[in-house]
Amino acid sequence: MATVHLRIGDLVWGKLGRYPPWPGKIVSPPKDLKKPRGKKCHFVKFFGTEDHAWIKVEQLKPYHAHKEEMIKINKGKRFQQAVDAVEDFLKKAKGKEQNSDGKGDSKGKKTPNKPLKILEEDDEDLSALKDPSEKPVKDDPHFHHFLLSQSEKPASSMEPISKRLKIIEEDTGSTSIQAADSTAINGSVTPTDKRIGFLGLGLMGSGIVSNLLKMGHVVTVWNRTAEKCDLFVQEGARLGRTPAEVASMCDITFSCVSDPKAARDLVMGPSGVLQGIRPGKCYVEMSTVDPETITELSQVITSRGGRFLEAPVAGSQQLSNDGMLVILAAGDRTVYEDCSSCFQAMGKTSFFLGEAGNAARMMLILNMVQGSFMATIAEGLTLAQATGQSQQTFLDILCQGQMASTFVDQKCQNILQGNFKPDYYLKHIQKDLRLAISMGDMANHPTPMAAAANEVYKRAKALDQSDNDISAVYRAYIH
Repeated sequence: MATVHLRIGDLVWGKLGRYPPWPGKIVSPPKDLKKPRGKKCHFVKFFGTEDHAWIKVEQLKPYHAHKEEMIKINKGKRFQQAVDAVEDFLKKAKGKEQNSDGKGDSKGKKTPNKPLKILEEDDEDLSALKDPSEKPVKDDPHFHHFLLSQSEKPASSMEPISKRLKIIEEDTGSTSIQAADSTAINGSVTPTDKRIGFLGLGLMGSGIVSNLLKMGHVVTVWNRTAEKCDLFVQEGARLGRTPAEVASMCDITFSCVSDPKAARDLVMGPSGVLQGIRPGKCYVEMSTVDPETITELSQVITSRGGRFLEAPVAGSQQLSNDGMLVILAAGDRTVYEDCSSCFQAMGKTSFFLGEAGNAARMMLILNMVQGSFMATIAEGLTLAQATGQSQQTFLDILCQGQMASTFVDQKCQNILQGNFKPDYYLKHIQKDLRLAISMGDMANHPTPMAAAANEVYKRAKALDQSDNDISAVYRAYIH
């Protein structure tokens, strides 16, 4: 396909690494996003997933000429949704062209059609990407792709995106961060033939196991409260009697439990995972714990010839159910690769962060920020009430500004409705704050904001809010 001339705005089929061809359009890349060295490629925005990638020219085919061929070889709900999105785009583009042709001004000039003009401009500034539905940008590891934590308004987030691109690109060879794995590109997941075990069916674990089963994985489950396994056994899971039995039966065993003590007990306690580990067996710790716990677990697993990976997840019960978690992995890179289909089933993207302990550190920092932010929002709502301001108006204004997000809207609405059904347990975010503060102490780094938020969550726990959602921190301010 090297003889085909492609340009900005062209619809294409792009093949990304090991993933099947996917419909997309060639767009202008962000200003500071450099092309991979030594490769002739285009920057492509994929339909349906809204992911972006640098794609080699030889991996691109014109959309219309190869449409029937691609539809025959690719199946899956997400793939069909992507094709439907292309057809919708074409219909809207055709309608806008017709409207533009019929509405010229007195000087004979056509009224600019902004969406089409943007696609045709060879503008390297990020402001050219003005699609209001823009999602985080991903690319393939082979082409130096990086996840860009992009807001819904690209122009306003230009500087942070550019800076982060530079930092990550410089760090590509280090163990601090590796490129994200574009798990969302594939319309359907081909499950690994390895036997999967899963220990812990709480808020997060239940959604993860459900998605593993839906995508065709062979899963054996265990939970401390055995009744929680029943539903998954009905869905096709196998039942393990002990953690040791699950580990001995399965090639890869995942665990997702509440805290460091539970994680240690699961591995080193009576009938624990360690008793079932044999050379070559893989153990993946998905619990949010401290780096010291990860180091200890890694050492005991590898001492038996096992392979270890940590993979805590960023998200909530709803995101777990939807298979839209973000996975932070570190440890044995080969285990990370073996878990590829599992991570595709449970999440929208995954990061490999190098040596064991790095994912725990990153996860605690993320949850420290989230917990502190939630406490601040609760403080703002209660201050609005105390000063005679409408809490709903406060929320409406907040959701029109720079801090607007689904998280803010949902949590504030829950507070105003008095609905504190847990999506992420308050007791767990307080645990994460405590561990993050301790991590800061060991690094001799101040964490005064997290320390203040931690005290508010401790107050909420004293008010019997431990098993409610993190938004129940609001109640610490009204009692």
